[in-house]
Amino acid sequence: VFNVCCMKRICNGCAIASKKRGMSDCPFCRSSYTPNNDADEVAMIRARVEKKDPVAINILGEKYFFGKLGLRKDTRRAVRLWTEAAELGSVQALYELGVAYYEGVGVREDKTKGAKFWAKAAVRGHVESRY
Repeated sequence: VFNVCCMKRICNGCAIASKKRGMSDCPFCRSSYTPNNDADEVAMIRARVEKKDPVAINILGEKYFFGKLGLRKDTRRAVRLWTEAAELGSVQALYELGVAYYEGVGVREDKTKGAKFWAKAAVRGHVESRY
């Protein structure tokens, strides 16, 4: 389960456990607001992006990459967002940049550069980057 209020992920088991305890708000930030539609969710993500939250920037990149939440698919914009998120410390963004460069999606294919991004992500603990 992904909470756009604070950009935290929790497992389904934790979400169910918190509901059983009567918690209807976010277990991390205690926000009671949950988006009712795609536009509200994008607005919450953008609010975090404006605060230079690397997780939010990475998530917005993913939404543009796949064309989710009513956003038009824009792989180049996704790569720009992932670059910004990686500069701010997002390990997931490093992995996504590796994929983009290795496969040539949104950027010119450069397998060497893609592998370098994966190596950086792996050193910082990203498990999938190790393969």
